[in-house]
Amino acid sequence: MSPSALYRTVARAEAITWTLLIIAMVLKYAVKVGDWPVSIAGFVHGFVFLTYIATSILVGMNQRWSKRLILGAAATSVIPYLTVPFDRWLERRGKLVGSWRTQASEHPADQRWTDSSMRWLVARPVLSTIALFVLIVAVFSTMLVMGPPGGRS
Repeated sequence: MSPSALYRTVARAEAITWTLLIIAMVLKYAVKVGDWPVSIAGFVHGFVFLTYIATSILVGMNQRWSKRLILGAAATSVIPYLTVPFDRWLERRGKLVGSWRTQASEHPADQRWTDSSMRWLVARPVLSTIALFVLIVAVFSTMLVMGPPGGRS
């Protein structure tokens, strides 16, 4: 899967889970069916939200985006549906063109430890997927234990 395809897939999944969460909130507060829809949709959305942030960092590093653009990409997940137009914006500006960089080039950034680590990760997609999954589960689990901001509702 190319960086563009991965980013696009996760960006759309993030938008879909926003829809699920909004529907769940309507069911909870307007239809009064209880907390279960928000619990389920919130769980799914939270996991995809963290996956989108990790994907933004990985693809951004591979595509040599600026730190500001990587942060901006990650931030689009906070506003419902913004990931999809942002993906289109990146595409129009050629920010998603190219394949995974698994080999060092003459580019000065390729000598940094962050770039060599990123190349190591993308050269081992199965291992990287497992490692990123475990990392996301660890962060997600920590967030679940901490609870929602401001305490329980």
